[in-house]
Amino acid sequence: MELIKHECGIAMIRLLRPLSYYKEKYGSSFYGLNKLYLLMEKEHNRGQEGAGVGCVRIDATPGEEYIFRERAQGPDAIRDLFASIGRQVQASQAENGNRAEEHSLPFEGQVYMGHLRYSTTGRSGISYVHPFMRRNNWSSRNLLLCGNFNMTNVDEIFNSIIATGQHPRLYADTFLLLEQLGHALDRENERLFDIHHTQGLRGLELSSAIARDLNVANLLHRCSPSWDGGYVICGIVGNGDMWAMRDPNGIRPAFYYRNDEIVVVASERPVIQTAFDLQVEDVHELRPGEAIIVDRDGSSKIERILPEGRNEKCSFERIYFSRGSDKDIYTERKQLGKNLVAQVLKAVNEDIDRTVVSFIPNTAEVAFYGLVEGIEEHLIESKIDEINRLAATGALNDRTIRDILRHRVRKEKVAIKDIKLRTFIAEGATRKDLAAHVYDITYGSINEGDYLVAIDDSIVRGTTLKESILRILDRLHPGKLVIVSSSPQVRYPDCYGIDMSRMDEFIAFKAAMALLKERGMGYVIDTVYAKCKQQENLPKEQVVNHVKEIYAPFSDEEIAAKIAEMLRPEEVTTPIEIVYQTVEAMHEAIPHHPGDWYFTGNYPTPGGNRIVNKAFINYYEGRRNDR
Repeated sequence: MELIKHECGIAMIRLLRPLSYYKEKYGSSFYGLNKLYLLMEKEHNRGQEGAGVGCVRIDATPGEEYIFRERAQGPDAIRDLFASIGRQVQASQAENGNRAEEHSLPFEGQVYMGHLRYSTTGRSGISYVHPFMRRNNWSSRNLLLCGNFNMTNVDEIFNSIIATGQHPRLYADTFLLLEQLGHALDRENERLFDIHHTQGLRGLELSSAIARDLNVANLLHRCSPSWDGGYVICGIVGNGDMWAMRDPNGIRPAFYYRNDEIVVVASERPVIQTAFDLQVEDVHELRPGEAIIVDRDGSSKIERILPEGRNEKCSFERIYFSRGSDKDIYTERKQLGKNLVAQVLKAVNEDIDRTVVSFIPNTAEVAFYGLVEGIEEHLIESKIDEINRLAATGALNDRTIRDILRHRVRKEKVAIKDIKLRTFIAEGATRKDLAAHVYDITYGSINEGDYLVAIDDSIVRGTTLKESILRILDRLHPGKLVIVSSSPQVRYPDCYGIDMSRMDEFIAFKAAMALLKERGMGYVIDTVYAKCKQQENLPKEQVVNHVKEIYAPFSDEEIAAKIAEMLRPEEVTTPIEIVYQTVEAMHEAIPHHPGDWYFTGNYPTPGGNRIVNKAFINYYEGRRNDR
């Protein structure tokens, strides 16, 4: 399985009691920070390019720092981040000596946010690592922002900010959202200033009243109608107000837990369960279009910000991205495997005795269990039929019963994810040779000539299959290799937070293009390009996804056969068949997360159609994507 960089991870914590309470009960005033670390470690699968932490202390006195932020880059970002925070705390304690207890320490606060980043737009560098921060001497005008999102209408948001008279420094969705929400925060402060100033309040009394009465829901109601994309957007205001809002189609996930001590928000349910030792029913899913808001005084509410739209919760989130330890995701992934039984049996000519079933580690293991269970259930029915047949002919005896019962599914761990070989020095053929050894095989796990079925969770680019997996599996000399994908063919770019934006990244697209050219249908490519260009300057609401026409002439099986041909390494002579999950079977396995734009091109927001057409134009013109 080649790595797919995907949507980021968020975590938020609001302590509802004084810090002294946590120090007495849990032994540390850094209870919130320690829990944030645990949440982020449990979500490390969601982002390994960077990590950041933001913290606000509500009860700081004037002259004391009350907003803290630390960010780090690289695969060890979480460890480096918290090590840096630890050094800052120790330095502060050493500086204040015996009076350390009288001083607030760095990152000792009541409100925390954490973020794990995968870049989804090709931008990298510490300045792009969340949380982003907007500073002001008024506590209620400071803003920390992070999120798991990607906006498809950055140009419209940019223009709306320009229309207010602002001059954004950068053209990137996170920077623009910070400025847009920051502007709304300023307006909210001004509204309250006018009210309280008229009432005669001045100085700290006035600023305290503004901090007390600030309504962050007003910010979200003001800004969110202009957002097109998939998102969970999280914010902390310097006065201590906190929120997390989910997009109206539920494209990106968010879960929360609250009791009388704490409010917690994270991208995945089992992360919260593990960190706080909770049951499934304790953790709730934030509904699409809603925000969980925690006020400065610790009161919390769920508020509807946008009308709930059509359910477009991401199916790929369930297939691949989220941790498989979630109760529902585990069940769904097993069902994905079961739903492939008929196709797999057809590929091995129903010859279960000569078939070995395995998986490509590590994320396809649960689907493998489902596939094996499904074949075992099929085998039980076959055994019943055979016993009934022999009984009817009088040939049923101990020997024939024993022979029937000996039939079973052969399952082995054939492929092993080996050490992550570093290929940064090697070039060309040497690099490819090293890449071929990222996986290893269990020698002797199959008999020469057996059918070898290996399930993966998805086949997107096919690079790892071609450069590594097919080569190593061929060393076992199977009679046929059947590579199974528990997800359907990924055909279209994602624009809501996953690093799959270029058409030539998809092996399914390459296969369809190759088939068009082979069959003398190159005119389809030119026609699609012309249609996309005609729509280039239309409002996003009027744009149609014409890239679907590239795939329309071919069946799924035709494209899968071409993919197998294209991915076959030159030296591999073993017959290869690639089996993909159907879209219909995927929806059956994952009924509550129907978002399938990667597979069908049915984008949940208008901006998606514009992005896919732009991606095809860039491909046709030989340019990298430029949104």
